[in-house]
Amino acid sequence: MVAKEGREKRNFGLINEKGEEIGTYTGAQPRDAALKVANRGITNIVLREKGTKKLHYFIGKRELVPVPKNAPAWIQNAAKANKGKIYKANVEKVGTAQLKYVKLDRNDKSLFKVPKKEGKKK
Repeated sequence: MVAKEGREKRNFGLINEKGEEIGTYTGAQPRDAALKVANRGITNIVLREKGTKKLHYFIGKRELVPVPKNAPAWIQNAAKANKGKIYKANVEKVGTAQLKYVKLDRNDKSLFKVPKKEGKKK
């Protein structure tokens, strides 16, 4: 698949804390897939880039916000069920890691927990 900008879309597997893959999301960047996950209400997000051993860690949230005035009609219609509001996802990347083994169950389970966010440096 090729994205509109001409960038290739990649697949990312959502990993739970037990090290099991529980879903697949697509995006040109890991953040694109993480936004889709966060919009489903999941806050601690661990994504494995398919075809690699790379893990991406995100902290996500979603909140109800008023519909923008310039939103398409289908969004405005969908918002009527939520009193004129829609869910907006937001994610923050916490870090990355490399798996030691391709098979998820052979890796250390601590890799599948989102690390604590470090304080911002000035």
